[in-house]
Formats: sequence, C-alpha cells, structure tokens
Amino acid sequence: MTAAPLNLVHAGKVREMYEVDDKHLLMVASDRISAFDVVFDESIPDKGRVLTAMTDFWSEFLSDIAGTHLVSSDPADFPVEAQIPEWRGRGMLVRRAEMLPIECIVRGHITGSAWKEYTQSGTMHGDVLEEGLLESARLAEPVFTPSTKAEEGLHDENISFEAAVDLVGREAADRAREISIAAYAKAATHAAERGVIIADTKFELGYIDGELVVADEMLTPDSSRFWPEESWAPGSTPPSLDKQSVRDFSSATGWNKQPPAPALPEDVVAATRNRYIDAYEMITGRSFASWPSA
Repeated sequence: MTAAPLNLVHAGKVREMYEVDDKHLLMVASDRISAFDVVFDESIPDKGRVLTAMTDFWSEFLSDIAGTHLVSSDPADFPVEAQIPEWRGRGMLVRRAEMLPIECIVRGHITGSAWKEYTQSGTMHGDVLEEGLLESARLAEPVFTPSTKAEEGLHDENISFEAAVDLVGREAADRAREISIAAYAKAATHAAERGVIIADTKFELGYIDGELVVADEMLTPDSSRFWPEESWAPGSTPPSLDKQSVRDFSSATGWNKQPPAPALPEDVVAATRNRYIDAYEMITGRSFASWPSA
C-alpha cells in the first residue's frame, strides 16, 4: 500500500490500520487475497473497494440490530493527511474497539469445515446434528459456531459455544450470539430476495463505550460464502460468488496450505474479481462503477 503520514498500527492479511487519534483509526482494504490463512503473491483488482463498499452497505442496512465501528467511508470525511488517491473507495474511518478474542461465525448451510466435521463424527462444532444431512443442505435454523482468533500464520480453531463462554464470559458470548444470528438472518433474507444464498458468514465484534458492536468487515465475499440460488442443490457445493475459486484452485494443486501459496493464474484472478463485483451488485442492487474510484 502507499506510504502515508499516518502512523501504521497494524498490517493484516488484507487491511492496514492507521492511527487517526486516540478514538479513531483509518482502515484501508488492499487487493491482497488469502486462503487457508495464507496470503497469495497475486492480488485481485478492485477487491479492497468491493469489501469496503459492501461493509458500508451492510452497516447501514443492519443498524437496527447492532451498532458498528464505522464512522464514514466518504474520503471527504478523512483527515487531510489521509486524502490519498489510492485509498479512495478503500478506506473507512472507524472508532477504536476492544475486540473479542473469538470469530463469530453463523452457518445457515452445512459446508466447508462444518461439513468435514459432520462427515467424520456427525457433529458441528461438537454438537450432534441430525443424521442424513447432505453437503450444502440448509440447516433448520442459523447456528452460531464460534472459532478462535489465531495469531498471524496459524489457523483458527472451531470451538463449542461453551468454549467461547470460557474465553469471553457468559454475558459477552450470549450477546455476541444474539447479534450475529440476528444480523445473519436479516442479511440472508435480503440476499435471498435477490437470488443469493448466504451459506455462512463471520463477524468480528468488539466493545465501544461498553456496547458490543460489529467492528470489522461485514458480510463480504472474504468473510462469507455467497451462492447463486439457481445453482444450489443439496448434495453438492455450488459455484460461489466469493474466493472459493481461489480455495478450489490452490487445493487442486496439492498445496499443503502452508506458505508459500501457489501462483494464481490470470483466469482465476479475473474470475475472482468478477465474482466479487457480481456479489456486490446482486446483493446491494447498486452499480459498483458508482463507488469511489471503482
């Protein structure tokens, strides 16, 4: 990312966090892409702008369920020193939050690591499920399935709800589950009306002034599995409007999911970019071309 006069607080797999003042940060989303917690050398053009645009949309749409750390995605509201052309459409001015040390995952369908566990033991995050479920089947109701928040270079670990209680306390775990399931349910209903299934998603929550809020990206192709409704049928995994094409390609190479990641060919990069933009436009009903610098 472009060098900036703001103090860099943290550089993650996808985002950089810059200090604005003692209560605010500037979060900037890059075009880097990761899978299995490993960052690839190749980037996905416009990916960071899609993530920011979708988070901006959902923050407003779900504001009746929970607050967020987002102050503004409008570059005009950023500090003068953050008026950097490359950051247009990528930046979010946010409030500092005291983050929970868990990933707040909600599953509406059984897929991914949950499906793998189910095929091995008939459970999901340790809880026994009904017999005879098919891959990608819709669950009877959305389920809160937390995981640990691993350090850089390590993998998150699926945990039970009671294990989450041990990490954050009963009150915080109950409230995190309540927010996450309610936000997922409303978002999934909205997306379904536009022909998109949100199979699962991940929220990150934190405290601001004593209130538990959503404090990271929301319901983006990086943090969610989006399936076109027309392509879904229990018993198989439908094509995704997210980074599943990157996961599928890299897995097919025999990669051991440790750095370095295999090189992504141009067609996978182009297909992934298109899927991200399609997801944004289908779900929001907005044109990505109208987003700043898109």
